[in-house]
Amino acid sequence: MHVNEIPNRVFYKDGEEFLYFGGTNYLGVTTLTEFQEIMLKSFQKWGTSYGSSRSANIQLEIYKTAEDLLAKQIGTESAVTVSSGMLAGKLALEQLQHSTDLLFHFPSTHPALMHPSSLPLIQNGKLNSFLLDSSVTRIGIVADAIPSLEVTPIDLSILQNIPSNKEIILLLDESHSIGVLGDQGQGVLHQYSLPNVKQKIIIASLGKALGLSGGIIAGDFQFIDAVKKQQNFIGASGMNPAFLETFVNAQELYQSQRQLLKVNLNYVAKNLLSNEALTFIENYPVIYFDQEELLQMLLENNIIPTSFPYPTASGKLSRIVISAHHTTTDLDKMLQQLNMFTQLTSDLEGDIRFVL
Repeated sequence: MHVNEIPNRVFYKDGEEFLYFGGTNYLGVTTLTEFQEIMLKSFQKWGTSYGSSRSANIQLEIYKTAEDLLAKQIGTESAVTVSSGMLAGKLALEQLQHSTDLLFHFPSTHPALMHPSSLPLIQNGKLNSFLLDSSVTRIGIVADAIPSLEVTPIDLSILQNIPSNKEIILLLDESHSIGVLGDQGQGVLHQYSLPNVKQKIIIASLGKALGLSGGIIAGDFQFIDAVKKQQNFIGASGMNPAFLETFVNAQELYQSQRQLLKVNLNYVAKNLLSNEALTFIENYPVIYFDQEELLQMLLENNIIPTSFPYPTASGKLSRIVISAHHTTTDLDKMLQQLNMFTQLTSDLEGDIRFVL
């Protein structure tokens, strides 16, 4: 379906109204008037773009202000922003490769974190044997904080089985948890203690919950300083300074939208019938499903979820995204279809058991 306007909670096609439960606008800020007003003032101050290297002789103070705030919220020593989440992944992987002997990745890791030389962390249900090789002392491990098709943070407990004499650097992609999870939207990095992990680094796109085109790398001073010295960082333009000023000035709005999202998630959790075919928990704004019949039911009732072939999924990814901007009426219409599907499939299974 091609549309001529950005899908908000609703959009129109040929005069017909559709409810939009797709995308990644978790906090609903991208089309929020108050957020746009903050951004407009930022554009008036900083212009629409700033195509200079971050290493040039003129330094914009907003970069330090915003990056210090991001590091404080996430709980790391330092942070640096770049023009996209994909570039953040590329720069972090490049530095990780220089700092380690071998790179490993968890199953179904996002392509942005997949280095060509990376090895599977787990083989045949066990840790890769290379992790036990005496010649491998510095290990880089990458993972998605929220794995594809899941709604809970990744379980990293298996890392405790790696010998304690190894130096581990962990790189997490928090694109779908920054801004959403944690009281201040700090993501999930803080919840992992992992005493045998020497360094914990995150990358994230800021274009999901926070509604800003850009990316972030956050970690300790040593790692972030090394990233800033890379040729690809020096040669690239920085993140749009107007977006960074918007981030700084929209903190209260982000927090209030996060509270609205929690209210919506609580409402869905209270009114959604239990169904093993739906993957959902109360504190994460996504419902995954893979039933083509359910997808068609939603589409026939002008409810549009996200559906497309995903790089790390075996087939088509279908998910309902609940945003802070959805109204109770929106949620009721969506819930009506999900609960109807649950009842229909439950009745069908009952008939089958009766016949058997």
